[in-house]
Amino acid sequence: MSAPLMQIPTQTTLPAAADCVVIGAGIVGVSAAYWLARAGKSVVLLEKGLVGAEQSSRNWGWCRQQNRDARELPLSTKSLALWDEMTADIGEDLGFRRCGLLYLSNDPAELDGWAAWGRFARGEGIDTRMLSAAEAGERGAATGQNWLGGVWSPTDGIADPSRAAPLIAKGVIKHGGQVVQNCAARGIECSGGAVSGVVTERGVIATRQVVMAGGAWAGSFMHQLGIAFPQAAVRSSILSVAPGAEGLPPALHTAAVSSTLRGDGGHTLAISGRGHLDPTPGALFGAKHFLPMFAKRWRALRPGGLQAWHAGFESRAHWALDRETPMERMRILDPRPSRRLIDETLRAARALLPALRNIPVQAAWAGYIDSTPDGVPVIDTDTGVDGLILAAGLSGHGFGIGPGVGHLVADLALGRAPLTEVAQYRLARFRESQWGKVAKF
Repeated sequence: MSAPLMQIPTQTTLPAAADCVVIGAGIVGVSAAYWLARAGKSVVLLEKGLVGAEQSSRNWGWCRQQNRDARELPLSTKSLALWDEMTADIGEDLGFRRCGLLYLSNDPAELDGWAAWGRFARGEGIDTRMLSAAEAGERGAATGQNWLGGVWSPTDGIADPSRAAPLIAKGVIKHGGQVVQNCAARGIECSGGAVSGVVTERGVIATRQVVMAGGAWAGSFMHQLGIAFPQAAVRSSILSVAPGAEGLPPALHTAAVSSTLRGDGGHTLAISGRGHLDPTPGALFGAKHFLPMFAKRWRALRPGGLQAWHAGFESRAHWALDRETPMERMRILDPRPSRRLIDETLRAARALLPALRNIPVQAAWAGYIDSTPDGVPVIDTDTGVDGLILAAGLSGHGFGIGPGVGHLVADLALGRAPLTEVAQYRLARFRESQWGKVAKF
């Protein structure tokens, strides 16, 4: 079963030209198009399937600063404010609220790690609070267990993955932008080393600026242009249960299972970090870059099957721009979840949270989390093609920081002062000559 998703009507015709074309209508693409349209630019947002239908609707919905990589923290903090601003401007409920995030643990080493991060984060102005055993027990009363300690991050929150991207796309339209679904971008036309147009399955849009925000598809798209973008995907399986469980924290993380309140009153359940590595040509080609990350996570990751290979989103083949492409053959990545992992997650959740024991499952789904070798996104204008901005590789952190990433993309496209420092997001950090100098594992 696919993840729940609000669907919105959009136009079916393409304009002849635009100031900017954004490829991919996940949370990053819709946010970039929104901020560009709000700045008065003529924007076309292209989506091969439906707005928000891939990982942007298949995640937990967390909007957090807690435990962020230092390079992502400024984007995380600014994104929280932008969630509020976008909600007010669009005039519809994105499901965002600062409900606080609760982390509980009985592992002294894990608590020490959280405490170390907290000392750093408080120096950056982040409100993160270590919990004593008594405080953790009080905040985690729904578990009925004793805890050694925990963390409470009161200014963090959640948004609704089923609604956020579609409603932000409506914000694009509100500000004069154009959104076209079920229309794949096949490639980019260049003149003199600079972007001159986007070739789609329905025709060409003349433009001098393109944002590639294609999520798991970005690596193979960039490969068509001769641009190396190391990217690998992990298949994550999660489920939701029906409304009815009372007294649960809105957002709870433990090593055993994590729970998040959904917009319909049900809860999303998942085991953090668990997933399957489905081999793809792209993953095999870039294996040397990802070995440190996968070695670090070997206890949580399991070998997968051939779903991703057949889906074609990490292809290393070259395709013609006048013929059907892999994006048209696979409009929406909707992989089968791991039945074993879904069952394990449900057992763990019902053992941890007694209120869930009689609550039925309402859906289970999977999604592909696209990652870079260091787990930090690429947001860069220096791609080797003038006018092409890459914004991808959000590494499972993209939903919460999507508004900030989109704003930063708009800053770069408009030549205005960036929302935050951009050096840490450059594509060049993955070149062999620089490998190991910037990337952190």
